[in-house]
Amino acid sequence: MTTVTPTAVPTTPVPPAALEALRAELVDLLGERGVSADQRTRERASVDEATMSPILSEQLPLGLADLVASPASADEIAATLHAAVRHGVPVTTRGKGTGNYGQGIPLHGGLVLDTSRARAVVEVGDGWITAESGTSMVALEQAAAAAGQQLWMYPSTAQSTIGGFLSGGSGGTGSIAHGSNWQGFVTALDIALPGEPGLHHVEGDAAQPFVHTYGTAGVIARATVRLEPLQDWRAVYASFPSFEQALAAVRTLRGLDPVPRLVSADRAEVAATLPTDAAIVAGRASLRGIIDAVTLDEARDLIGLAGGTVEDVREGLQQTTKVSMLSYNHPIWWLKRNTPDTEYFHVEVGGEALIDRIAEVEAVYPGGMLHIEAAHVGPIGMLTAPYTGAEDVYAGYPALRDLGVRVHSPHQYYVDHGVEELLALKQQTDPDGLLNPGHVIDPALVQSGGSTASAQPAVPGFGK
Repeated sequence: MTTVTPTAVPTTPVPPAALEALRAELVDLLGERGVSADQRTRERASVDEATMSPILSEQLPLGLADLVASPASADEIAATLHAAVRHGVPVTTRGKGTGNYGQGIPLHGGLVLDTSRARAVVEVGDGWITAESGTSMVALEQAAAAAGQQLWMYPSTAQSTIGGFLSGGSGGTGSIAHGSNWQGFVTALDIALPGEPGLHHVEGDAAQPFVHTYGTAGVIARATVRLEPLQDWRAVYASFPSFEQALAAVRTLRGLDPVPRLVSADRAEVAATLPTDAAIVAGRASLRGIIDAVTLDEARDLIGLAGGTVEDVREGLQQTTKVSMLSYNHPIWWLKRNTPDTEYFHVEVGGEALIDRIAEVEAVYPGGMLHIEAAHVGPIGMLTAPYTGAEDVYAGYPALRDLGVRVHSPHQYYVDHGVEELLALKQQTDPDGLLNPGHVIDPALVQSGGSTASAQPAVPGFGK
């Protein structure tokens, strides 16, 4: 495997004297509770869900923090970053650590800036909500609902933070209607920058370059995102004799008006590894959806026309959140957890071929099985199979593309979305390369696949 040369990263360890000076300053700023050099704390703050990828798992540990800071407000986030860069210490920002690509791992040590204590909901307005970056998406959805509104979208891991979702995620529940989180979801950000002691405010188009860039150009301290009028959602569970019938229902349910918030489906073999639920029927393909109540009758008809049976319809935010937690990467996570004798990998895929050519798609990898999602533009999914080595995984990518499938590799820890624009921004905001070093590489390597010969522009709609 070729070694990737990171762009503008520190090449020598941080001097102990600089780390001790920073630790002392952060204790004064945040209190003893707000900073730690404890070994276990540093280890916990230096991992995320990159173990979803057996390829990344083979490379772990990829880095270890020297210090961990936990500011409790947006202003403290800015002050913490400013202190670190004055001491020449690299900074990796962290939310809840739910990312799947290693984007929150401090590849070059330094300070992990844990934003999860900065969780104030600042204000709810007509069509927008402002909150600090450590606020969970569930808390935002609850605050919006109290005002008769709902988030445009939230990731499948609903307990993740808004800062983490905007920095490392891309879509999830709500993406059928609204696409990815850089497509208008964000209206304003307050960013902590290395050269500024306070917060830098950006709005509209100026905010988008800081989204899905892993905190490499600036640290999101506070965010304003879009809301829409609250809808009466239902969690719908259906089962089918075959996965192919479930795929047909995914396609037709996507056309409901108003569109569903989520539609996911799995083969019986994958569904059998999900948490036990009477509505997930043994031996049958499973479909779960978040459907507007006004379209329930039409949804039942479409499911029936595809050969399926509606097993249950459930009401309430708790129930729809549960369905969200059974979407995107989560079925693969459950498959890996509940089949410990087999190691699985997955590849993120998209396109109509996932339905039209499903047998050929799954046959690219021996034992292949698709988890599918309705998405903003065509279906997307996670193609999983038993892991036999990194080269075997990469060898399947061109075969998938030949079938008309879009491919995005989850086995990489560097930004692969708008890299040239990111580098131009980073030259202005982070000329010393102290923000999440190692997670930005030469754009030519990204286009050619870098260390994995696999990277492609992100498939719209993939969530955490």
